[in-house]
Amino acid sequence: MTRFWWVRHGPTHQKVFTGWRDVPADLSDTAAIARLDAALPAGALLVSSDLSRAVATADALARGRRRLPHRADLREFHFGDWDGKGFAEIAEAHPDLSRRYWEVPGDVAPPGGESWNAAAARVARAVTALHRDHPGRDIVVVAHFGVILTQLQAALGQSPAQVIARTIDPLSLTRITLSDPPQVHEINHKP
Repeated sequence: MTRFWWVRHGPTHQKVFTGWRDVPADLSDTAAIARLDAALPAGALLVSSDLSRAVATADALARGRRRLPHRADLREFHFGDWDGKGFAEIAEAHPDLSRRYWEVPGDVAPPGGESWNAAAARVARAVTALHRDHPGRDIVVVAHFGVILTQLQAALGQSPAQVIARTIDPLSLTRITLSDPPQVHEINHKP
């Protein structure tokens, strides 16, 4: 059994779609980072998306953990032309598409971006590789809201529409054991 400790990166304070744009994390809440660090297993492997908000958060949690190379396949959803734009602006420019994107996620993609299913497949390949290369280990993965939701979807056997409304806060912990069947131990835990 491989145990994945999913951590959402520190807050970005963005009020717009933030996917592949490289936006820094605010890591000034050192008490929250210390509590999160204490809740994670010592000696675990540590990997992150290659976006700076995830890299910096992982760096803050690296003491006593072996750092694996950053992975681009653990990036947030690619929002394409919507990245950096506000929800109201997108709803006005693409009313039907933006509504479908949230109401029936799956194969709906923003212009120039990727769908939920495409992002979930990308992340699943990364998780499969990590599980294959490090079986039976504790692996701390610092990633993004959408990435963590795809793993909840897979572990809970739910549809994208069932998990998309879940909350995954910055600096929260979601723990999933890859076993048969997968086990979800905690979701959006704030130590």
